[in-house]
Amino acid sequence: MILPIVAYGHPTLKKKAQNISKDYPNLSELIENMWETMGQSSGVGLAAPQVNLSIRLFVIDATHYLEEEESDIKTFKKIFINAEITEEEGEEWSFNEGCLSVPEIREDVLRKPNITIRYLDENFVEHTEKYDGVIARIIQHEYDHLEGKLFVDRINSLRRILLKRKLNEITKGIVNVNYKMIFPK
Repeated sequence: MILPIVAYGHPTLKKKAQNISKDYPNLSELIENMWETMGQSSGVGLAAPQVNLSIRLFVIDATHYLEEEESDIKTFKKIFINAEITEEEGEEWSFNEGCLSVPEIREDVLRKPNITIRYLDENFVEHTEKYDGVIARIIQHEYDHLEGKLFVDRINSLRRILLKRKLNEITKGIVNVNYKMIFPK
């Protein structure tokens, strides 16, 4: 089932998400719905807060995000539950990001290139893994949703001022997207 995406300004996007246990109701169905929603809306990642659930869950499928120099992206598809980034290293680098919850806006965001993340998979098996480059960036972007942050919170204040009108339009539902959205009341 396709789930609606919550838009910029919705209070769920500002909350720090809560850990879940393996008996979380209908977890397998939720994960399937998140995969379907992300695919339908042409995303590479989707966090539970974006579908109005303040829980620590996100999915990433970078299969369609092909870059010749990063062949690992071609097959990167994972579920992250109760994730915690334990380390971020390296010199920050800029990359243009967008977000399903902040449609029609793309901005350059600085992030560190190397991360270590501890998480549970869909079987609640714990993993600690290191990632770098674009994969690390996608994980950091989705992880931010669990922390109540959006990529526009990471851009400089002058750019945010310049985007204020467009951000206000998003909160009012003045956007042109091909997926269902929930707007703040």
